[in-house]
Amino acid sequence: MLRTITAVGFALWVAAARAGGGTVAAVLDIQGAIGPATSGYFEKALAQAEAAGAQVVILRLDTPGGLDGPMRDIVKAILAAPVPVVGYVAPDGARAASAGTYILYACHLAAMAPATNLGAATPIPVGGSWPLSGKPEAGEKKAAAPEDAEASKAINDAVAYIRGLAEKRGRNADWAESAVRAAASLSAEEALRLKVVDLLAGDVPDLLARIDGRSVVTAAGRVTLHTADARIVRIAPDWRMRALAVLTNPTIAYALLLIGIYGLLLEGYHPGAVLPGVTGGIALLLALYAFQILPVNYAGLALIALGVALLIAEMSAPSFGVLGFGGIVAFVLGSLLLLDTGVPGFGINLGVIAGIALSAALVLLLTLYLIYRARRAPVVTGGSAMIGETAVVLEALTGEGWARVRGERWRVRCARPLPAGAKARVVGVQGLTLTIEPIEDR
Repeated sequence: MLRTITAVGFALWVAAARAGGGTVAAVLDIQGAIGPATSGYFEKALAQAEAAGAQVVILRLDTPGGLDGPMRDIVKAILAAPVPVVGYVAPDGARAASAGTYILYACHLAAMAPATNLGAATPIPVGGSWPLSGKPEAGEKKAAAPEDAEASKAINDAVAYIRGLAEKRGRNADWAESAVRAAASLSAEEALRLKVVDLLAGDVPDLLARIDGRSVVTAAGRVTLHTADARIVRIAPDWRMRALAVLTNPTIAYALLLIGIYGLLLEGYHPGAVLPGVTGGIALLLALYAFQILPVNYAGLALIALGVALLIAEMSAPSFGVLGFGGIVAFVLGSLLLLDTGVPGFGINLGVIAGIALSAALVLLLTLYLIYRARRAPVVTGGSAMIGETAVVLEALTGEGWARVRGERWRVRCARPLPAGAKARVVGVQGLTLTIEPIEDR
């Protein structure tokens, strides 16, 4: 039975299980892109499992990869763990790609569920992948070697790292190198045949039954596993780790950045509104914190800032939309470049970017339409607003007299005599006297 509890109650639960003579297997999950929140959760949960006396830790993997720093933190924690850590790619259809492959190689035992895969462990720089020398042929480990010195240094470092892990665990080091150099991948059955993993298992109970009696070497020495009847408990991340995972989601961080920018802009346009300024300030600080630990491309951030500046300038400069549409283009390009889309799981959803860009374009078009309509509208205030209005003569007019205009009594002047009730058009304004002329003359 798989029981899920929080990290706080895990120690008490394990103590009770051990008092009853049972063996406890702690299950940790790494799902999705590997980032700072992932490594923080794993390190904390692994330490609690060790302190509570769990006999084995099952690390279930389903990840497209992630950042190098958090991946190495997880690997270091596994290598230093006195309790055996069993890497398990599950459930069916899961994968341990890129950074997940390194983590699986670091585990004391490596297992996979049917219909899973691993590999494609080539490191990718910020901004996209390095150029490859050509399409790798079957059996060629170095067919995809990078062409520049910087890329070669990174690739060779990654190769040495994963070969060291493979040799420490007695697994296929040559294939591990091909996974880095040529982005090779394997299915579960092929991985078992090539001795990349140690066994296949359908689920966690099946895995515990299959590893029962195996002996592994941990940081505390050699350990023989007795897991056939182990009680299974899953350690869930606490609220802080869940909040950090949400905050470091690239799309959420991007949304926080936009909320922060526009909140401060609204506060600037309407000083004293308070709410936009407070909300924008908090959102912007949270976004900056997230960007501090995410693979941010600062050229993209600069383009976003330029785009916002151009959109603001459009509101005060008569560019007839040139600045505004230039700002939208800069904004979209900056959004596409903002986060490292080459790292699996760390790109911004293109639908979000398209929606923001479309909304900004519609707002700009609406603004331009309103400006055009305002410029074409007749004058409604001041003396010029009287030009063209109809005047009704109140009494026989010779030279000057009185007329009704817009329901008001006005002093009027006309070059021709007009009878009472005649209609005339206002053609000029001098002080409080209107100049009129008969409508039929026009």
